[in-house]
Amino acid sequence: MGLAESILLTIATAATPLLIAALGELVVERSGVLNLGVEGMMVIGAVCGFAGAALSGSPWIGVLCGVLAGALFSLLFGVLTITVATNQVATGLSLTLLGLGLSGLIGESFVGSPGLRLPNLYVPGLTDIPLVGRLLFGQDPIFYISILLLIGVSWFLFRTRTGLTLRAIGDSHASAHALGIEVVAYRYAAVLFGGACAGLAGAHLSLVYTPQWVENMTAGRGWIALALVVFASWRPMRILFGAYLFGAVSIGQLHAQALGVGIPSQFLSALPYLATVVVLVIISRNRRLTMMNTPASLGQPFVPER
Repeated sequence: MGLAESILLTIATAATPLLIAALGELVVERSGVLNLGVEGMMVIGAVCGFAGAALSGSPWIGVLCGVLAGALFSLLFGVLTITVATNQVATGLSLTLLGLGLSGLIGESFVGSPGLRLPNLYVPGLTDIPLVGRLLFGQDPIFYISILLLIGVSWFLFRTRTGLTLRAIGDSHASAHALGIEVVAYRYAAVLFGGACAGLAGAHLSLVYTPQWVENMTAGRGWIALALVVFASWRPMRILFGAYLFGAVSIGQLHAQALGVGIPSQFLSALPYLATVVVLVIISRNRRLTMMNTPASLGQPFVPER
């Protein structure tokens, strides 16, 4: 395997959890809910995915555990913000802190344990094609799930009546409620989907990207996923470009350190987060584009009695 092929493969692996988590959060925000707990849901998905695989002996059971853990964590967020109508920003931040602490507690006995990795796909004759074979036909299964999710979310939001309804709720939940739309039910469904995606992204980290459990192994990827939604202006296909851009930055700094580039390693490690800040600053300058695509009811609690 050549260097170029190796770099492309590692970029795809690094971008996959970002793409999945950002797609889930995109659907949540399109419903008008702002969930800042993506980081917490991802790390819970990572530890539960690793634990499930280690205890069952099956990485697929681990993936299922990660998805369920993320969905259950998002259900807690939904109860607090949708039913009780708590502040979404404060609740999301609390969820992240809870996830980081709880994951450390759950994963304490798994630190240093050998992990199980999801096997890569192998298609005879296709996977062995030079340069593109392994990239297209030799990835891990979650990579293909991420592409299917991208297509599915794009189709759902812009080609289905239910997707149109969800976007209408995000733009004006009061008007949607006046038309008889079950705003609470739609938002719960969106939040659960976002949590399941975050859990799947976390499971990818502990079962594919780094098949082991390390405390705080998400390393801020949940926050990058949140930034990707804004970067993409709430459009699914743009998230693909953003995820792979940030994946390339992450892998690029690792290769730069390996080559001994004369730049402090701390600065190189900070590059993905620095790139996030730079991108958000650039996007914020185009206020018209941001306002045009931002769901108007984003972050606003819905209380039918009011």
